[in-house]
Amino acid sequence: MSFRSILQDMKDVKYSFRSRSQRVVHDNLVVVDAMEQSCWANMPPELLREVLVRIEASECTWPPRRNVVACAGVCRSWRDAMKDIVKTPEISGKLTFPISVKQPGSRDTLIQCYIKRHRGSQTYYLFVSSSSASYDDGKCILAARKCRRPTCTDYIISLNPEYVSKGSSAYVGKLRSNFLGTKFTIYDAQPSNAGARIIRSHSTRLVGSKQVAPRAPAGNYPVAHISYELNVLGARGPRKMQCVMDSIPASAIKPGGLAPTQTEFLVNNVDSFPSIPFFRSKSIRVDNCLSDAAPNQQEGRLNLRNKAPRWHEQLQCWCLNFNGRVTVASVKNFQLVASLEDGSEHESVILQFGKVGKDVFTMDYHYPISAFQAFAICLSSFDTKIACE
Repeated sequence: MSFRSILQDMKDVKYSFRSRSQRVVHDNLVVVDAMEQSCWANMPPELLREVLVRIEASECTWPPRRNVVACAGVCRSWRDAMKDIVKTPEISGKLTFPISVKQPGSRDTLIQCYIKRHRGSQTYYLFVSSSSASYDDGKCILAARKCRRPTCTDYIISLNPEYVSKGSSAYVGKLRSNFLGTKFTIYDAQPSNAGARIIRSHSTRLVGSKQVAPRAPAGNYPVAHISYELNVLGARGPRKMQCVMDSIPASAIKPGGLAPTQTEFLVNNVDSFPSIPFFRSKSIRVDNCLSDAAPNQQEGRLNLRNKAPRWHEQLQCWCLNFNGRVTVASVKNFQLVASLEDGSEHESVILQFGKVGKDVFTMDYHYPISAFQAFAICLSSFDTKIACE
């Protein structure tokens, strides 16, 4: 029996037992999970691991990689085994489970993604690229919706592309800009480390809303600050930006350096009260001292800045080498490298973003930042900048 036929049989068993798992048995109304009693749950551990290892190794890209996720959904024993087999993006270079978007990227290569922009709905979708020659397929891993406010702009980031809302359990964070569009703060819905400081704001969170992942605690944890240099009418040349990663130490880019790695989504106890229609979080004023501090004052934190382009005499334009990943000239294009303590630049590109079509942009990122952080940084390039252009 081939592994693909095993997968198909597994799916058939899962669907056939879906209705049966809700049946009431015996007189005490005990609900039996039929999947836990199936033959697939009782496979010998050695055989189960061998099957799952081969399936994981054979499905390297999306959409075929959905079979790996399907295996994790068969039953608890399969889920535990698959979670042990699937490595983090840092090691494997693959994005598999939802938590992968919060984990640092690969150390060896750039993870290639692309962003699609929908102008009418002011929505942005991040896909894992399955082919460098086509941008019509792939797996949507994050979505963001632009929300204009009187004094700032928010980009709400969610795991669910069909329901991008801060009230959704799929909410993972947001990007907030100042009025001029020169300074941005990236907020994570969950702490990236034990010492993270929560910043709550006025918000009403729905409890009975559509859910695709465990609900995050109702809070905003600042993880990065982005600043664009003032450049009225473009008199100083291309954009200049700096990004201070509050949650990543500067030593992370050194050999053997480590960046915080989140292993699972935290579950909020508010989900245990489905009869309550609304939950209003406590209001605490936001302290702006961190966002207003100069990047060079953020000692011990990873400081990123855009790689300076060179002027091409024949083309009469500013140029950067994107290795074929960017094909359209745009003021939004950039490459980010680490700024070292002596003022020099690290040679490795950690994040690059560029235009390839009217509303299609490539996004390639590297360790130590995550897909969520990279996506939020790229969203700052879309925002209107009154004092920078």
